[in-house]
Amino acid sequence: MNGVRGEVVVRLAGGERRLCLTLGSLAEIETGLGVEGLGGVAERMRALSGRDLMVVLAALLRGGGEDGSAAEAVQPREAAEAVARAFAAAAG
Repeated sequence: MNGVRGEVVVRLAGGERRLCLTLGSLAEIETGLGVEGLGGVAERMRALSGRDLMVVLAALLRGGGEDGSAAEAVQPREAAEAVARAFAAAAG
């Protein structure tokens, strides 16, 4: 794990996974949520649907070098906690 890059390792669906908010994952999140720019992402993140949460998690997994399809087996609470940790690491 590279904390300087904002990577986090989280436990998802019984396994450890690496998440990272990269420029590529941010672009994927914007596209997946149908918004433009950081402001649009921030606004949408305030009230994500279950589908939106999985879009964000899959993008963060791919940003960390993982297979984004791993998001499919994750419980919503687990996904929300992982996404929050990834964004906190990127901000820190």
